[in-house]
Amino acid sequence: MARDDLTQHQSAAARLRASLPRHWKRILSERIIRFLLALFSIVSILTTVGIVSVLLFEAILFFQEVSPWEFISGTRWTPLFASKHFGIWPLLTGTILTSAGAMLVALPLGLLSAIYLSEYAPDIMRRSLKPVLEVLAGIPTVVYGYFGLLFVTPLLRQISPNISVFNGLSASIVMGIMILPMVSSLSEDAMRAVPRSLREGAYALGSTKLEVSTRVVIPAALSGITAAFILAISRAVGETMIVVIAAGQNPTFTLNPFVPIETMTAYIVQVSLGDTPTGTLEFKTIFAVGLTLFIVTLAMNLLSQYFVGRFREVYE
Repeated sequence: MARDDLTQHQSAAARLRASLPRHWKRILSERIIRFLLALFSIVSILTTVGIVSVLLFEAILFFQEVSPWEFISGTRWTPLFASKHFGIWPLLTGTILTSAGAMLVALPLGLLSAIYLSEYAPDIMRRSLKPVLEVLAGIPTVVYGYFGLLFVTPLLRQISPNISVFNGLSASIVMGIMILPMVSSLSEDAMRAVPRSLREGAYALGSTKLEVSTRVVIPAALSGITAAFILAISRAVGETMIVVIAAGQNPTFTLNPFVPIETMTAYIVQVSLGDTPTGTLEFKTIFAVGLTLFIVTLAMNLLSQYFVGRFREVYE
């Protein structure tokens, strides 16, 4: 018996010695993975801090030469002309005009397509249509820009000859088509997350499919739908190539979509082409405009997070 006990103890000790290397390898691998994940997080944070720091530093240098009041209240933007004016409103109204027009196209169409995919379409149809719809998100924006300039604008000019070759309307329409998949896909995901029990309860009370969709599903998924809308608006505000090609580069303080306009992103591209000397006041304007664009998109993202947290419904 003593010999058997000794043999068992020796076997247990051998198994323990064999398991120790595997245990330490597991601990080491976990620590390496944890270190890499922390490193990637720090890199993303430092990148954001670096971008914001550059914008702030260069914008401060700009505002040392230009009055902030002129910047936020002026209605003329001509920093590249002999008579220089630095009012941001022509660029801001151009951005608002194209983004608002894109929302008029994308929000209703995106929401309606999301309702169809979530509530009406059979599974086979939904699995076929959703990837096709999301293909629109993979088309390069420069292609959208030329599509607006060479196809949409001629159609609009046949309807109204008063529309300029470069105009905000065609850019808005094409931009709305571009962000349509974002609105549709995110809204459809939010609707699909609504529990089936809510739909069945509404059907049990005699509701039609339209009533269930509009009075049960949409209110229950309101936070996700609102977040999709705001994210799509942020995407439209930051769009560059479409407005550069289709809307033109004429900073005009107007809300007329039929004339050439210029957005904040289009102006940044115009100055960044290399014709403006680095370090000059004209070059510093891109950082002031970029800071304004950053503040606008940040405000929209914060608004999106507020709506998600404020109106989110939690179901069990």
